[in-house]
Amino acid sequence: MTHSFAGRMAARRTALRGLAVAAFAASSLMTISAHADTPAVLRVSAIPDEAPTELQRKFKPLGEYLSQATGMKVVFTPVSDYAAVVESLATKKLDMAWLGGFTFVQAKIRTNGTAIPIVQRAEDAVFTSKFVTADPNIKTLADLKGKTFAFGAPSSTSGSLMPRFFLQQASLNPEKDFKTVAYSGAHDATVAFVAAGKADAGVLNTSVWDKLVESKKVDTSKVRVFATTPTYFDYNWTVRGDLDPAIIKKLTDAFLALDPAKPEHKAIMDLQRASKFIATKPENYVGIEAAAKSAGLLK
Repeated sequence: MTHSFAGRMAARRTALRGLAVAAFAASSLMTISAHADTPAVLRVSAIPDEAPTELQRKFKPLGEYLSQATGMKVVFTPVSDYAAVVESLATKKLDMAWLGGFTFVQAKIRTNGTAIPIVQRAEDAVFTSKFVTADPNIKTLADLKGKTFAFGAPSSTSGSLMPRFFLQQASLNPEKDFKTVAYSGAHDATVAFVAAGKADAGVLNTSVWDKLVESKKVDTSKVRVFATTPTYFDYNWTVRGDLDPAIIKKLTDAFLALDPAKPEHKAIMDLQRASKFIATKPENYVGIEAAAKSAGLLK
């Protein structure tokens, strides 16, 4: 009887161990399966040339579209300033970012030439900036002498670098010829500065100006455009250089496939203020780099 009881207990312990091993194996498989089913994450951001809430609103449908196109979870994270986007791309905290022309040049330098611009809007190949004022006495760039002036962010291509370059070509040195020079931090903020009388004049990119006018967020009976810059290359979507080439191709193809004839695509493109997306390349930003060096912003 004793031997029989001991045998039964041993068999029971063996069975329990077997169940425990089976349960552990099943748990491990479930964990592996859960990880396998979790999509990879594409980390995206943009230079903060508008309010963070506006940037997120504009990106949401585009992010959903890119998620479907790539099979990845697309996460958009706003950043505090332009430099943070460049640094995050360089330190691989971001996979893709919406950059201005000058920010791309900075990212290219910071990443030892590995950052890759993949697409831009057709509008970005012929971009311009608008000089605005609420002062009836300001009618030309020459009238800015002795006035207070507002740029956008210091690293903004269309709100600072290129307008400064064209001012210099018009024989105007902002620090010497203007009464004061301020930096509003963003294009919409520049218009607010001018409208509130914090600056006699300012400059912002044409795309944001047009959007503010269309949405009636600026009173054009008070704030008006008095000069427009020549064209230049500006914004693009840039990826870090060591991103999987297959993912880069999927992203590029997805942008190029956006078709305004399709209502769901047009909604995305309208938020991006894009008639279509086109391929771009680093060579398009040589002029921006030259302007930055001319302005003393790059060595």
